[in-house]
Amino acid sequence: MADTVYIGIDLGGTRIRAARYTANLERLARTETLTLDEEGVEAVIGRIVAQAREVWARDGEQVAAVGVSAPGPIDLKTGVITRPPNLAGWHDVPLKRRLEEALGVPVYLGNDANLAALAEYERGAGKGFQHVIYLTISTGIGAGIIVDGVPIVGWRGFGAEGGHLAMVTYECGQVRATSLEKEAQGGAIARQAQVAIVGGRDSAILALAGGDIRHVETRHVVEAARKGDSLGLELLRRAGMMVGLGIVTLLHLFNPEIIIMGGGVAEGAGDLLLAPAWEAIKNNVLDESYYHYADWQLQIVPPILGEDVSLIGAAALAMRGGK
Repeated sequence: MADTVYIGIDLGGTRIRAARYTANLERLARTETLTLDEEGVEAVIGRIVAQAREVWARDGEQVAAVGVSAPGPIDLKTGVITRPPNLAGWHDVPLKRRLEEALGVPVYLGNDANLAALAEYERGAGKGFQHVIYLTISTGIGAGIIVDGVPIVGWRGFGAEGGHLAMVTYECGQVRATSLEKEAQGGAIARQAQVAIVGGRDSAILALAGGDIRHVETRHVVEAARKGDSLGLELLRRAGMMVGLGIVTLLHLFNPEIIIMGGGVAEGAGDLLLAPAWEAIKNNVLDESYYHYADWQLQIVPPILGEDVSLIGAAALAMRGGK
């Protein structure tokens, strides 16, 4: 009898990766290539199929299903990628149907952040918990939410967009509508530094960027903050407070056991981001039982699966039959 295996595919703006996994999510093979989305949708779909075939079942194995991690938004009812921001020309692409026609097995699509949450739940930092929230704070802010072991994605799969939690700020006497992502993702922190420096703030951030305000990046803000730079510390504290306020809303809505927080900004800034986030949580949560109850303490921890997290999540989705 043939061993059942699953294919996980990660469709990213830069790379397409594929891997073959056992039913225990142990990796058997892996490959990758450049996405090159500027060459058009058909060329990219061709590369996805080629990468899947590169890691396809060997003798004594049978592929049961394929899972695909892709940038959202994705209509999970139809398997259509609607309009991802990092894939040029991808407007209402029926990727599920196209891949099933090419590969001859069921194909299931998932949002990349949702599948990262599923992977960490199955094999990573969330293993052993039933209520898990995954946050990635990088060039954007994404989220995945697991409740009673089930990913929460909403009616058509557009749900769990924790990075787009609506917020308001009060600046210069005006109330401004914004979102968690607009305030605390990497590009936002860098832009805030640029505005402050142009406005006259003295900071080591500019020197770390080679003296060119256009080259200021979040990593320069973090490096300056670690050296005690007041602007860098102020910006990361602000971002951390915003992240904490976003987490407060998630705590009130979903009451998780554990929060897994990854992404380049979170990993780079570390406690410079996490400490003010915890401060905001404790100062604004409805009741401390949301983060501390009897002998239970909410954990906010880093992910442990590394860059293959989306591949593992995609394979887990395939193994679950898309659920």
